[in-house]
Amino acid sequence: MIDRPYGLLAELTYRCPLHCPYCSNPMNLADFGDELSLEEWTRVLAEARELGVLQLHLSGGEPLQRRDLADIVAEAHRLGFYTNLITSALSLTPEKAQQLKDSGLDNVQISIQAADADLSDRIAGTRAYDRKIAAARAVKALGFPLTLNYVLHRYNIDQVAQLLELAEDLGADRVELANTQYYGWALHNRAVLMPTRAQLERIEPVVRAAIDRLAGRMQVLYVFLGQPSAHSAAEWRRAAVPGRRPDPRCRHRKRAAPIARLDLGRLADVQPLSRSGLDAGAVSKLPAQNHRLRRLPLPGVPAHWRSRRHRPGVPSLATPRGGGRCH
Repeated sequence: MIDRPYGLLAELTYRCPLHCPYCSNPMNLADFGDELSLEEWTRVLAEARELGVLQLHLSGGEPLQRRDLADIVAEAHRLGFYTNLITSALSLTPEKAQQLKDSGLDNVQISIQAADADLSDRIAGTRAYDRKIAAARAVKALGFPLTLNYVLHRYNIDQVAQLLELAEDLGADRVELANTQYYGWALHNRAVLMPTRAQLERIEPVVRAAIDRLAGRMQVLYVFLGQPSAHSAAEWRRAAVPGRRPDPRCRHRKRAAPIARLDLGRLADVQPLSRSGLDAGAVSKLPAQNHRLRRLPLPGVPAHWRSRRHRPGVPSLATPRGGGRCH
């Protein structure tokens, strides 16, 4: 039983310069206009730290769109978090990277859409590849640990060998070969994004060979086809993230299905938790304030898609105005 949260994924904004077809932003993005202020994030970080959180992952959208990002990083560093920036890196100049390093940033994760500029830019919906490569080199020059995130789908999965070569060339410390998560825009576009079984089978020996060859130099993370879960079903039920429920139809994978409606609400509507003796048990106090929280649909799942029998057909790629998390 996990008795405390160890990591916090902070989605600082929905704004993003990319237009990836697997974007995790809500499809009804116009309904989400406000963001937490610096003061509100300061409160969130303080309470998360007292709950026992150790790692802070700063994501979006694109977190570099926040003008106060360095202030958020500095506050997180002051509180003792290990901080990781999850970014598309389009605006991560050497000067900005130095500013974040001076503020206490510990790690940088950059998403790259493909191994060559032409395909990468077509997937991202804008000219981005060259700036991503330059940012990755700047990050390494400043001494940051570098993680590269490759979201895999039908159009780039056959480039896995080249993607790993690119990671080696950039001196990455860690590579995430991330299978597309099919919700939001990815669910809408899955008919054209889903890899074939033959593609998945072709890359398996490539990835396994790379894991062995790069051991001790670069960590390669990938969930193989049919890979069993590291946890029992009972452990997964106990550790399940709020807002997701274990799916009994899947016996060997940690798969979850969205809850159609979830009381999320606004931070301003939730009373601050006491700073004295705050621990993981304090989380149970939140439901008592439920009457003050507004009811929101799960982001990225339109109401007419919530029947699990519904399987929309997608004749072509649709892309969002701004991207979501790139993993």
